[in-house]
Formats: sequence, structure tokens, C-alpha cells
Amino acid sequence: MTLMETLSAIADAVEEAIKKIPNSKERGVDLGMGADGTSTSQIDKIAENTVLDYIQRNNVILNVLSEEIGYVDNGAEETLVLDPIDGTSNAIAGVPLFTISMAVGTKALSDIHTAYLRNLVTGDVMCAEKGKGAFKNGQPIHVRPASDMNDLFMMIYLGNGAHPDSFALAKRVRSSRAYGCASLEMEIVAEGEADGFMMYSENYQREIRVVDIAASYLILKEAGGDVYDLEGNALDMPFNLEFRSNFVAFGDRRVYEFVMKKEGIVKNPVYGVAVNIGVPDAVAYTKRVVNALKGADYVLDTSAAQICGVEGVPVEDMKVDIIITIGGDGTILRTLMKNDAALIGVNAGGVGFLAEIDIKDIEEGIAKLRRSEYLIEERFKIDTRYNNKYLTKAVNEVVVHTDSVAKIRQYRVYVNDELITEVRADGIIVSTPTGSTCYAMSLGAPIIDPRVNAFVIVPMAAYKFASRPFVVPADAKVKVEAVMDKGCLLVVDGQEEYEMKGMTSVEFTRSHERVRFIRFSTDFYSRVREKLVNSI
Repeated sequence: MTLMETLSAIADAVEEAIKKIPNSKERGVDLGMGADGTSTSQIDKIAENTVLDYIQRNNVILNVLSEEIGYVDNGAEETLVLDPIDGTSNAIAGVPLFTISMAVGTKALSDIHTAYLRNLVTGDVMCAEKGKGAFKNGQPIHVRPASDMNDLFMMIYLGNGAHPDSFALAKRVRSSRAYGCASLEMEIVAEGEADGFMMYSENYQREIRVVDIAASYLILKEAGGDVYDLEGNALDMPFNLEFRSNFVAFGDRRVYEFVMKKEGIVKNPVYGVAVNIGVPDAVAYTKRVVNALKGADYVLDTSAAQICGVEGVPVEDMKVDIIITIGGDGTILRTLMKNDAALIGVNAGGVGFLAEIDIKDIEEGIAKLRRSEYLIEERFKIDTRYNNKYLTKAVNEVVVHTDSVAKIRQYRVYVNDELITEVRADGIIVSTPTGSTCYAMSLGAPIIDPRVNAFVIVPMAAYKFASRPFVVPADAKVKVEAVMDKGCLLVVDGQEEYEMKGMTSVEFTRSHERVRFIRFSTDFYSRVREKLVNSI
């Protein structure tokens, strides 16, 4: 009998044994503390005893490391790492998500060579041998690539020991589940049905043990995935019940990078510095920022590098985690058009509504940044589609306006293909909440809290006084049609222009991409008071 056949026979015996437990109440009878320091239930002990009995009766030459009894030295060279019932609470509650998890190796996760996992309700079998691939019910399984970081489906531990970052991650991804069975949750990633599994407990006693994931670890690895700890290292755990760990299991490395950004915070980040050389005292401010970054990894854009007498790279080529801009809001918007790193601005311009660090506070602000004493505020962008092509994404707004000075145009505006207004005006603004404090505000549109998912549609210098701004849901499609056979311009964030012919239309939708602003405080209303109400 091969090792895999032996593991299958053990699982058969356990499945038969637990079927004899008459009801859920009997399954959950508390038998005291197990070797791992957690409560042992009747179902756990019956399953474990069945495994130990099988090994003894059939002279299986393996030591055993099990959740309840601990380490059993049978004088063998290799050890069966066993979780007789993973998902005990599910089993007691009648939830069909619990397994027997078995893996064989010598000393640690990294040397496991055979793994066997069975859902004891459905009978599904997942197994792997090192170097031979992973299988579910005899069919090969593979992880899936993560094509869109805004469309992730994650398994996340959300129990009563869960770290707050786990709940934050659940809000960032498209969808998430918490099944209370780590072996199955990791296996779901292995078979390509989920993008990742995050185990992050703030209570060490609730972190994962090697017995919980020994089998699913190898299954995931053989399916093309990987497992890292929260420090960025490949996860390895000794065969020791005292050792516990948090981790992220994933099919695509980009998923790990996304998860570890948490609220955008990355350990040991690489910084980028981008400067608007045209602002007064740009040289002095740049030198102060660079000096404050001494000892950190950073990259300078071509302008900042020129000031410092070193080699730089264009903003679009920066491979960094955080960009520090020196300038005004225009500098921030230009940078965001070229790079999707998290961004914090040093306000060397005018109002600097989007900037976070005042010039008098450069050293203090960079110090807080390096200590990770910040939050990330995410904002959505606008996708603009014209002539069947997508233009540059906008953070603030897209403006449709006349291409001739002092000439009025006529526009029809649709929301989800329903006409909402026809107006004669200099132009139409379609703005995000971020842009509501910019051009749209100057035309009398409302200021929108960035937590509100909405567009504001603003006529510019409308001929009729009754032509007022509209606030519409951000999941709507907005279409602006130029009625007259006369040209217009499309202007994205005041930075890029595109020609728009008369008698054509342009469509706006919420982008899947999001911009990430680094904030020391997310008090939006204080920002409005300080930078808008009291500044002018």
C-alpha cells in the first residue's frame, strides 16, 4: 500500500467513526484541553483516536504530531502532521465544512512531501505529492491569476481574534468569506476558486498552527500558489504545536502585495520624490524632503534628481510604494496620471487641497510617514470613453467645453441612457467627489464628502438660470452629447486635452482603478474649513 493509499484508508476509518456519533450535542461534548492549549471536543478525540489506532494496528511507520495528543514518537524518521478535525465548530453546528488534514514530512512545512485532505461531509478529496502537482477528486487543480486587483475574492479569518486589518481587507476586496476551516480555505485558493486566504490574528493563541495547514500548504504549493508570513518571507513552520503564525496564502504574488498594503501601508517602502521645479523655492523644499528620507530607499524623478545632482527616472517609470510630490494640486494630479503608487503631497503651491504636508512641517511630516503613522484614503477615478477608446483616467473631473473662445454650445446629458437635461452652456463638467472641491465648486456645485459614491454633473455658464448641477450615483453611466456640428474639447484633470467633434458623444463611468492618498487625518470637514472656507 502506498503512503497516499494509507492516508486515504485512515480518512475512511475517521469518516466511519464520526458517523457513529449520534448528534451534534454529542459531537461537541467538551473533554478538556488538548496538547495545543485549546478545548478538545468529543468529535476531535474520536477522530484522533481512530487515526492512532489505525497506525498501531497496521504498523504504519510514522511518528504523529496531532492537535489533541501532541507528539507521539513511534521511532520513525518521518512524522504524520495531523488535524483529525479541522473546523470542529462547523462540525458541531452541522455546517458541512470540516476536514481531516494529514501531511507527511520530517521537521517543517518546507520538507512535507505528501498531503491528503478530505471534506468529511462531501467526501471531496484533495491531495498532493511534492513535484507531482495537486489534485481534487483525481483531477489536476491550479491557482488562478488575479487579472484585476479590484475584483478579488478572498478567504479571510474574521473570528473573535481577528486583527482589525482583516476587517479592513474585507472592505477593500470585491467579496470575501470566512469559513472557519483553514485547510479548506487554503484549498479553495489552490483550486482557483478564490484569490487568496489571509490569516491575521491579533491574539497569538489564535494564530495558525502547523497541524491546521500542513496538508493544504503542500496542495497549494503544488497547485502553483505560495504562502508568505506578514513580514514578506516564505512561510515555514516547525513541527511544533507551540509555534504559531499569521500568513497570506495566494495564487498570484500581486494578491500578496495588495493584501500587505492593508490600508496602503507597506513595511519598508520604497519612496519616490516628484517635484514641480517651477514652484518658488522648489530647490530648498526638495533638499529638505530628501534629507528627511536619509536612510530610506527612495527614487528621485528627473527634476528632483537634477536638483540633487544625481540620476533620476521619469515618474511613470518609478517602481515605488509611496510618492511624495512637491508642488500644488496640479503636481499631484499630473503624478497620479503617470503612477498608481500611494501619494502624499507637500504643499508648495496655492491652496493645495489635496496635499497633506505644509512646507513648515516637512521634516515632521516625513518622519510620521516613515513611522507609518498614517491612513490611506481611497478615491475612485473616472473612465472616459470617446470614439470607442478610453482616455486617461481622471481623479478630479473631465470637462467638455467649447473649443472656441466666447462661443456657446448645446449639450444633451444622459444618465443610464435617460435624458436628464438639454442645456446651452460653455461646457459640462463631470466630477468625482475629489473634484467637487475644485472646478465644480467654483461653478456653484455642492461639495461632496469623499465617502459618497456619486458624480456631480455641472453646466458651465449655462444660458438658462434653471440649469443646475445634478448629483447622480457613481455606478451610473453618464453620457454627454454635443448637439451642434461644432467642435469641443475634452480636458482631463486640467492636464490633458482631446478633440471632440460636433454631433458626437462621450461616456463617463466609475473606474475600477482607485487613487490612494496618504492622510495623517481623514477629517474631511476640517480640511474644507482650513483650506477652502478660511483660506480666501
